[in-house]
Amino acid sequence: MRPGLKKYQEKRKFSVTSEPKGKIEKTGQSRFVVQEHHASHLHYDFRLEMDGVLKSWAVPKGPPEVAGVKRLAVAVEDHPVGYIDFEGEIPEGQYGAGIVKIWDKGKFILKSREPKVMKFELLGKRLKGDYALVNFRGKNWLLYKL
Repeated sequence: MRPGLKKYQEKRKFSVTSEPKGKIEKTGQSRFVVQEHHASHLHYDFRLEMDGVLKSWAVPKGPPEVAGVKRLAVAVEDHPVGYIDFEGEIPEGQYGAGIVKIWDKGKFILKSREPKVMKFELLGKRLKGDYALVNFRGKNWLLYKL
C-alpha cells in the first residue's frame, strides 16, 4: 500500500470546499477516526493513520460495536492526516457533498499488517477492543470486531 494524496486532491476543488488539501505527514501517532457522512447515502468513513496518510474505507452500515458482526468496508482514496479533525459541510456539486461529523476517534494499536489482513486494537470513546480488516475482493474488505 503506497501512500499518496493525488486521487484525493484530484477529486476536490479546494477553492470551494473547506476540506484540508493536506500533505503526506508522518506524525508518529497511531490515531483513527470514524466520520458519519451524510452524502447521497448515509455511510461511515473509517480512517487509520498510517504511512503519513489516513488509510480510508467507506462503511455503509457503520463499524461494528459487537464482536462477530462483519461489515462491508470499501477502500477509498487515502486522505491527508489533517482530515482526522474535519467536520463540516462539503458543498453541493462537490465530490462527497453533504454533512460530515466525527462519530468516534481515538488511538489504535496495530497488531499485524499483511497485504490482505490487518488486526488492531481500537481505543476510542465508542469503539474499543480488537478488530480486523480482511480484504476479500479488490477494494472490498470486511471490518469486524474480534
